[in-house]
Amino acid sequence: MLPHVSWRATLNRRQFVRGLGSFAIGTASAGAIGALQAEEHVALPFENGMRPLVRFPQKRPLIRLTSRPPQLETPFSVFNEDILTPNDAFFVRYHLAEIPTEIDPAVFRLEIKGEVTTPLSLSIGDLKKNFEPLEIVAVNQCSGNSRGFFKPRVAGGQLGNGAMGNARWKGVALKTLLNRAGVKASARQATFNGLDKPTTDKTPDFIKALEIDHALDGEVMLAYEMNGTDLPMLNGYPLRLVVPGYYGTYWVKHLNEVVVVGENFNGFWMNPGYRIPANACGCVEPGTAPKATIPINRFNVRSFITNVADGGTLRSGEQIKLRGIAFDGGYGISEVVVSADHGLTWREASLGKDLGKYSFREWSLDLKVTDRGPMELKVKATNRIGQSQPSEPLWNPAGYMRNVIETVHTRAI
Repeated sequence: MLPHVSWRATLNRRQFVRGLGSFAIGTASAGAIGALQAEEHVALPFENGMRPLVRFPQKRPLIRLTSRPPQLETPFSVFNEDILTPNDAFFVRYHLAEIPTEIDPAVFRLEIKGEVTTPLSLSIGDLKKNFEPLEIVAVNQCSGNSRGFFKPRVAGGQLGNGAMGNARWKGVALKTLLNRAGVKASARQATFNGLDKPTTDKTPDFIKALEIDHALDGEVMLAYEMNGTDLPMLNGYPLRLVVPGYYGTYWVKHLNEVVVVGENFNGFWMNPGYRIPANACGCVEPGTAPKATIPINRFNVRSFITNVADGGTLRSGEQIKLRGIAFDGGYGISEVVVSADHGLTWREASLGKDLGKYSFREWSLDLKVTDRGPMELKVKATNRIGQSQPSEPLWNPAGYMRNVIETVHTRAI
């Protein structure tokens, strides 16, 4: 049985919100409440990049962008620890300030209704006992991951590269639940809503939608576990939508309502929110506006070096094993190449274990450091349908989908 989860314990609402802004409140399970003042800061490599490291419930110190709603970025060094991102280091992104602070799984219900023949009301226990479990390893990446690097600068959270994470999700296929409910022939989309709420009636509720064929593809799932344990509260406890290969805007947290509708849903967070230019690159000339837009959808290809930090040093004459990660929107990574000479020549890296087409893929390359002086280490990935990364960053007004070839600037001494 899932535990009754509360962050508040003896704290009142005002103390809780103040705590989110500046210090930790212990674990998300009822019990000991502690406090840890933010004492360290990190400097992200762009304008206004100085950020505090703070510890929220069930989290190690993460990079705070905002406290209400919580936006917490994973320190990039975490991605060198393991192919799966630890739950306590997984990034956090909310849109609405009124987030759940206490959820009783005995009371919680998932409602499935709308254009269905048999509406359902299910508990977490029902989902675990009465439906075949599904597991998948998949990356969740914020649409605005790396927005802080956009030039010209764009509005929105100025994130570094840490608004992403890779986890093993366990739950129930959405297809299974929709089939149990009986989707009517009139169905066109499914909409998804969670327990986080706007603070005023002037703010639109955060509701997302998927085409009904996508919702029924057998991969979209409702997850109740993350890396073998219950979801952390800040990552959607007790149930969240997992849309493999698609940006995190669709991964609705604290999911409690699925409504099958007979028309296109045009709520704010689908239109005008989370739109990209309607062309192959999702980009326009910097400073211009697109003529037409579509909802953001599948990831593009990305790759990173994880064990050499930008601005660091290497020793001339030593041999190092470069390591990193690559991923895409679900076609799978076929090749990773690395350059140590400003992109003049490239060497193919070795790919690590394949945990599935939606997962991070580890790569490694042995590199002999020869000359002294500045070095540029570049990494580029290609997926199984030939998509790769541009040498120059692409731009759009919302600062979405950055996937330029990444460069680590270092020095050999």
